[in-house]
Amino acid sequence: MPDPRPRGPLVEGWTPPPVPPVDLVLKGRHVVLEPLRADTHAALLFRELEGEDWLWDYMPEGPFASASQFHRFCREKEVSRDPHFLAIRLTEDNRIVGFASFLRITPVAGSIEVGFIMMSPTLQKTPAATEAMFLMMQWAFDAGYRRYEWKCDALNKPSRSAAQRYGFSYEGIFRQAVVVKGRNRDTAWFAVIDKDWPALKEAFAVWLSPANFSESGRQKESLSDLTRLVRVASDPSL
Repeated sequence: MPDPRPRGPLVEGWTPPPVPPVDLVLKGRHVVLEPLRADTHAALLFRELEGEDWLWDYMPEGPFASASQFHRFCREKEVSRDPHFLAIRLTEDNRIVGFASFLRITPVAGSIEVGFIMMSPTLQKTPAATEAMFLMMQWAFDAGYRRYEWKCDALNKPSRSAAQRYGFSYEGIFRQAVVVKGRNRDTAWFAVIDKDWPALKEAFAVWLSPANFSESGRQKESLSDLTRLVRVASDPSL
């Protein structure tokens, strides 16, 4: 007879994955992600971000008035293990153009989040930006995580749009989730789970292939079109 108290299926053959190693380096065609180091990256990245204070509008910290302030920020982040920060370096010219982090790292649940993402104008809306996000997602699922999260201020439409483009499924709004810089923040939740990953990995491979771009760099197929069939739920605000 039916179980009157249904429970989730057994998760067989699964063990908690490792945390990201301190020396983690992720290499792609367009970018290398490497451990954030203040002495190596701060001055270079500050020059990329200087005068672009709007980039920090939805971030928990910043903007920074001086290179020394930003250096102290990077010094704090380089020793953090959750969030675990990675600098984003362009392979073509070695420019440091952003950073991103793994956070809310919970191996016992098989859950990890990508967040605290800073992309300079140079990096935004480029194949390099997409590859950086792909490399981090790939590491998480290859390491054995079951759930990969993306969260952002519910008012941050570009971030919500990016999550959907990358194949994250919309999971709802957590109202009055936190207070950031003295302001209320409702948080939009998105996630990819391990069952989604094989199809998403193929979608990224197709989009990032040089064959998907014309000689002028124009994409032939959009990533949103390629990931649309993988998403369980789309963001109703977009």
